[in-house]
Amino acid sequence: MIVAKLRRDEGFLFSWKDAPGVGEGRSCIWMHRSIPLYFTYPESQPPAVNRLWLEALTVSANSPGGLRIVEEPEA
Repeated sequence: MIVAKLRRDEGFLFSWKDAPGVGEGRSCIWMHRSIPLYFTYPESQPPAVNRLWLEALTVSANSPGGLRIVEEPEA
C-alpha cells in the first residue's frame, strides 16, 4: 500500500500511537516519493498478507487523517 501510493506520486500522513515509554502521544511523518526510504525484511520469503488488514489500512490511508496503524483483524 505504501509503495503503491508512492508510485502514484501521492503524499500522505503516516501516524502511530507512541509506545508507553515514549509518552502518551502520537507521532506522525509525511510520506512522499521524494523522501528516501529503506525497507528491510527479516526473511527472504515475503510474508502472507491478511487481505482484511490491507483493506483497513487502505481505507485509513485514503482518509483525511492519513494512514494509521490499526489492529490486524483475523483473516
